[in-house]
Amino acid sequence: MTLIAAPVRLSTANAQFEAEFKARLHWADDTDAAIEHSVADILQDVQRRGDAAVLDYTARWDRVQATSVQALELTQAELKAAFDAIPAPQREALQAAAARVRSYHEAQKHASGESWSYRDADGTLLGQKVTPLDRVGIYVPGGKATYPSSVLMNAIPAHVAGVGEIIMVVPTPGGEKNAMVLAAAYVAGVTRAFTIGGAQAVAALAYGTATIPKVDKITGPGNAYVAAAKRRVFGTVGIDMIAGPSEILVLADGTTPPDWVAMDLFSQAEHDELAQSILLCPDAAYIDQVQQSMNRLLPEMPRAAIIAKSLTDRGALIHTRSMEEACAISNRIAPEHLEVSSREPHQWEPLLKHAGAIFLGAFTSESLGDYCAGPNHVLPTSGTARFSSPLGVYDFQKRSSLIEVSEQGAQVLGKIASVLAHGEGLQAHARAAEMRLK
Repeated sequence: MTLIAAPVRLSTANAQFEAEFKARLHWADDTDAAIEHSVADILQDVQRRGDAAVLDYTARWDRVQATSVQALELTQAELKAAFDAIPAPQREALQAAAARVRSYHEAQKHASGESWSYRDADGTLLGQKVTPLDRVGIYVPGGKATYPSSVLMNAIPAHVAGVGEIIMVVPTPGGEKNAMVLAAAYVAGVTRAFTIGGAQAVAALAYGTATIPKVDKITGPGNAYVAAAKRRVFGTVGIDMIAGPSEILVLADGTTPPDWVAMDLFSQAEHDELAQSILLCPDAAYIDQVQQSMNRLLPEMPRAAIIAKSLTDRGALIHTRSMEEACAISNRIAPEHLEVSSREPHQWEPLLKHAGAIFLGAFTSESLGDYCAGPNHVLPTSGTARFSSPLGVYDFQKRSSLIEVSEQGAQVLGKIASVLAHGEGLQAHARAAEMRLK
């Protein structure tokens, strides 16, 4: 059977566009009830039985039998051995990508992640103290594909932030360990690593077991079970975000080779049947060319079946009246990845408000951002780029306010506080401030 990629074709000039557009974007925010129930049971079981539950679920879901969780921990020697064993081009690529990711996050730390303070006229000191988290857990997917790049993107900003311990969990279905993932953990400076995954790994990180230490925050994407588990443990620990299926939106003016745009749409569609790839363009003839490129290139792709289903079920080729209208629609979508595939990308960038990452110009394929450009590839999905940001150094830091009131300052602030406290009916608050008045 010949596979075809048949994304829906829409036009903003069509009277039915709004309804068709909403239908294509609609994404149920209700997690499957069976998944929620299963995850709740797993979390409770790991919290109650610790290592024993982790071993049971690892045997059931990953088909890995072990006598202890210690046997599932990867030593630093194993990580280094994996790094030494992979081909030289892979070692060099990991190190080059890690250097760029580290450089970007170092700049991010210095731009926004330093403590600061000042004294006002009466000598009162005010400021903010920025400190790293003590221990974080990073979840690295290991199901349909393996992601050494996710190790770099989660561990390196944590390392740059100054986190004391970075605990990695990664499922190894059938006991198969991916050498590139282990090598990436070595390059990124992971402290400890365990070959466990799923909701049980999230539970172990959130609650701690006899072997796996409790962390302060969990980052990294996973499947629906992992997402549901992260949602449930939030509050016990911090989390980065609830990640949905991957998304790409290409904003094209018709000047980029259509094969490039077709492959960029494929690059997210190949992740998952639920991924979403959308093209916005004011040139109908160019959209036809991109469709022709997709039809020609699809049979060459090893993951053609996944790409075809993703594009047919969730993809869209949208003909707009103008690039300005395309930018406005992009802002409504708030995509995870936004490519501005245009001869003059900086003409349109000021109109774009909501996106996890913006890739400017025809040569800036989204895949470069996934691996080695430098900025983080852990990005908000499902429209949450309207209010969320990429993973960064700031996710591995916390801020404490600094207040040191001078005797002179207490005479001014004490009177203000007294009035406000009495107004709220909190007399002890007022008296505490009044006692310091001369």
